[in-house]
Amino acid sequence: MRKRARQRRRAGGRYWSAEVTRRSNALDLEADVFRGRDPRRIAASLKRSAEASERRKGTPYQSAMSMLTFYANRAGRNMGAGQRRVLERAKVELRKLFGREPAGRAKKRAVR
Repeated sequence: MRKRARQRRRAGGRYWSAEVTRRSNALDLEADVFRGRDPRRIAASLKRSAEASERRKGTPYQSAMSMLTFYANRAGRNMGAGQRRVLERAKVELRKLFGREPAGRAKKRAVR
């Protein structure tokens, strides 16, 4: 039963996540930004969009990382391993552009 419902949805091409990516209320994304093969370009584009947006609720970093993570999670099985690696590298580049520490590698403070 669930399989039929899933097939019906695909035939209509109406995924709510695709609509969010196209018409985000937080960022005005460049066309096909997530389809690029250069992680640095993807990160730079997201950073520009996040900093230019006046509709976002969080910081530019939060908005950009949130949209990148959202897209990577929602693309799911339809995205190849190569493109998934590109998006994971784009996260690293985005952290660098915003001057953030890599996830899970916070600097330890010297104890005196």
